[in-house]
Amino acid sequence: MNLMKLCTLMAFALMGRLVYGQQDSTKTVNTFSGFVGVTNNGFSIIPTFSLNRPAVVTNFAWRKNRFSFNPDIRLVSDASKGGMIFWLRYQLVEQKKFSLRVSAHPAFTLVKRIVSDNTASQEITEMLRFLAYEIMPNYQITSNWSVSAVYLQGNALQLHGPQETKVLFLNTSISNIKLGGDLRFQLVPSFYFLNTDGYTGKYLSLTGILSKKESPFTIQSTINQTFTSTIPDNKQFMWNVMLSYNFSKNFNQK
Repeated sequence: MNLMKLCTLMAFALMGRLVYGQQDSTKTVNTFSGFVGVTNNGFSIIPTFSLNRPAVVTNFAWRKNRFSFNPDIRLVSDASKGGMIFWLRYQLVEQKKFSLRVSAHPAFTLVKRIVSDNTASQEITEMLRFLAYEIMPNYQITSNWSVSAVYLQGNALQLHGPQETKVLFLNTSISNIKLGGDLRFQLVPSFYFLNTDGYTGKYLSLTGILSKKESPFTIQSTINQTFTSTIPDNKQFMWNVMLSYNFSKNFNQK
C-alpha cells in the first residue's frame, strides 16, 4: 500500500504535465494517439473479467516527455455495464533496450446489482470505485520482439464488492510478421496470475492483431484460457474479436 500511495501522489502532483513524447534541442513533440473499437465481447484489462456483451472500447493517450494520460473506457451499448480507467503514467527509465514505467489510476466499474425492499426487487446499475497502481519493466530483444512483466494492484474505495485485486502478467510481443503484400500480424501471448480477496487463478491470454500498411483499421482477437481458478463465476474459456480505428498525431512545440 505504501508504494501505491507513493505512485498515486506522484502522478497527481504531476497532472499538469500529462502527455509525453520525444524531446531534442529545438522542439518538444506532444502526441495524441489511440483507437476506437467495437467488439462482440468486452474484456477488462484483466481478460478473465468480461462484460459478456458487445461493447465499445476507446483507449486514448496524451503524451509529453516522460508523462502520459491514458483514458481507457469499455462500455456496453446502454452503458449499464463497463469500466472507465484514467491512467497517469511516468516513464522512469527509457533506454534503447530497457524501459520501466510506473502508473496509477482511479477506476470506475459499472455492475448490475439486485436491491430489495419489503415489497419488490429491482435491478440497478452501481458504480464501484477503485484506486490502483502498476509497475511495468520491458526489454526489447529485437526491433520486433519484446518481453515484459506487469504487476497491477487495485483497492476498493467502498466496503462491499471486491476489496483487493493483485495480478502479475508475463508477456511477450512479436510484431511485424509479414503475411504477404501489405498485411502484417502481431502476436501477444501472456501468462498471468490473479488474486482477488484470496481467490486465485492462473491463465493464458493470447491476442492476435491483423493490420494493413497505411490503413488505420485493425482486426484483433483475444482468447483467454483458464488453467486453475477458485474465483467465483470463472469461465474456463472466452474469446472476442474487435474491429478498431487507430490514429496518431504529433504536435511540435519549439
